[in-house]
Amino acid sequence: MVFKIPRSVLVVIHTPALEVLLIERADHPGFWQSVTGSLDAEDEPLQGACAREVFEETGIPAAAGKLIDFGYSNEYDIYPRWQWRYPPGVTRNTEHVFGLRLPARVPVVLAPREHLSFEWLPWEDAAERCFSPSNAAAIRHLPRLAEP
Repeated sequence: MVFKIPRSVLVVIHTPALEVLLIERADHPGFWQSVTGSLDAEDEPLQGACAREVFEETGIPAAAGKLIDFGYSNEYDIYPRWQWRYPPGVTRNTEHVFGLRLPARVPVVLAPREHLSFEWLPWEDAAERCFSPSNAAAIRHLPRLAEP
């Protein structure tokens, strides 16, 4: 088994009207989130990880919009249900927060092994639906952090 690297990206996909794309996890129905994923290699650039994860999870090419580094990261305890994915003794993850501003809603093609469904929601509703506190906080910062 190849263990995950405890560095990840969180990408809040949104429109200029602050409609946010949320996706529902296949391994935990009812758990809604933005695009997130671990780096594939220690030296993978964060922007590259964002583009890769966005495309893998939604079919949206990052070039369809503008990738925005929100300029902060979160460090948190890895949820116990996902601990087995990391090397023994690794209990914390650093999550780098980005936004992907699209000109408008675009078609979404989900990775069926990863996600069950998607919804475009106003930012306030999207923040309420997220299971992850750091994801909800990133969405709540969206009006301030996203470029006009």
